[in-house]
Amino acid sequence: MQGLRTIALHRQLTRPITSFHPISLRHSSTISAKEVGQSGTPEYRVFFARGDTPISPLHDIPLRIGSLYNMVVEIPRGTRAKLEISKEEKLNPIKQDVKKGKLRYVAWNYPFNYGALPQTWEDPSHVHPATKAKGDDDPVDVVDLSEATGSTGEVKTVKVLGTYAMIDDGETDWKMIVIGASDPKASVIHGLEDVEKHLPGKLQEVFTFLRDYKTPDGKPQNEFAFEGQPQDKDFAERIIQETHEDWKKLASDTTFSKIWRR
Repeated sequence: MQGLRTIALHRQLTRPITSFHPISLRHSSTISAKEVGQSGTPEYRVFFARGDTPISPLHDIPLRIGSLYNMVVEIPRGTRAKLEISKEEKLNPIKQDVKKGKLRYVAWNYPFNYGALPQTWEDPSHVHPATKAKGDDDPVDVVDLSEATGSTGEVKTVKVLGTYAMIDDGETDWKMIVIGASDPKASVIHGLEDVEKHLPGKLQEVFTFLRDYKTPDGKPQNEFAFEGQPQDKDFAERIIQETHEDWKKLASDTTFSKIWRR
């Protein structure tokens, strides 16, 4: 059965792509994720579609649903494979990162669901005044505190609670802190102070992982602006809006030749 699904998807994705249409709220539930290849291999990909139409998770999934946001899950909680949206490949599938010819795994299991906000981009030509560093040329990263373990390719609606301003190898790398809108605690968690109240110790766990997850490989700790303190929801949403505006520039400017734009 898996082989039949893979073949059907391959035929679908190799048809000429003539147009892309933004997905509205009422159509968001029709987004599907399709695996191609075997997980744990360089060929593994997760593609996205709306009905029968292939779409890009970076460009064609809306950022917002009213006051909430869409998150694309790349790395489920409890796993180590470094999966991410491919900027360079057509349709921006999720794939496993490769470094020095080997598939990349982090040393520790992720203690949260990890992913990205669609229609955002951290501009590598812009030095952010808060971090004094340029953007990392990626969509904005998301740390999801939800109780349920996500799945690679899942698109979930989340509440933004705050953000860490991480600086990774000298680049600004925002880490948005969110919780799934359907999580049992979502009705009582509206900001960082509520996280401390209802999920005590969780923010420290997030910070420690983000700071130290590269150290087992002999790399230094990641740095943070604001002395490592997370910034509140209002600040986080301003950053999201800034990076959404940068994405609009990315999507329309033909000079960004290394990033697939439709």
